[in-house]
Amino acid sequence: MRDHAGIWKQVARLGLLLAIAVTMSACAGFLGGTSWKEEVLLHDGQKIIVERSQSYGGRREIGQSAPVKEHTITFSSPGASQVIRWTSEYDADIGRTNFNLLALHILDGTPYLVVEPNLCLSYNKWGRPNPPYVIFRHDGKEWQRIPLSEFPAEFKAINLIVNNGREEDIKAYERKAGFVASENVKEINSSLTQPEYKTILREAVKGVGNSCPAMISYGKNGGWIGLDWFTDQPSLDACLKFCDHKKVSAETCPCKSIFKGK
Repeated sequence: MRDHAGIWKQVARLGLLLAIAVTMSACAGFLGGTSWKEEVLLHDGQKIIVERSQSYGGRREIGQSAPVKEHTITFSSPGASQVIRWTSEYDADIGRTNFNLLALHILDGTPYLVVEPNLCLSYNKWGRPNPPYVIFRHDGKEWQRIPLSEFPAEFKAINLIVNNGREEDIKAYERKAGFVASENVKEINSSLTQPEYKTILREAVKGVGNSCPAMISYGKNGGWIGLDWFTDQPSLDACLKFCDHKKVSAETCPCKSIFKGK
């Protein structure tokens, strides 16, 4: 009887270890990453090969797949040897990466990137842009955000894979030539119907941001609060005190804009 009891204890122990191993394996795959090479058609007809990678993790609801935690694009301008990299890093305020890539363009050796805020918290954090783009220009040393007015008019195309959730399609195209060809990039993006994905817009789009209520970040733990909490304050002084109470930074506090001229 003692031998049988010992055997069953070992079986139970092995079962527990197996369950833990399976769980760890599932988590590792769930929070993994992917990478691929992609051909980018530039505005002047030249083509370059870029390398893209992304990892998964961050905040998510139970049962949902992990969001993109961080992603990177690496490339060199035509005829240049300098390797340039841009990374959209994990942001604790929003629980995932800040941006989704849309387009890469190059003029006179200067690269420009067009990205979009990643869902509503990022959209609020980056000023609720309309058209819904954030644009970066590389100054030879680092990336700098620029206004849409400084983005060259020659650039019109969304030329990077936007719908990068279709990893099976991306990998299938990459296997054919070692990279995803520019015509396949266009094909992958063809399922996107919003106007901001069809071409790079220059004018505000009606309805953009309507599904994302205006919110302000506060505190040290990445909290967010609706803008109406500020607009409902009876005066500028009361509003500023509310910002102070909620530990909203001076740069983020909307009170002066709300009560300007009042």
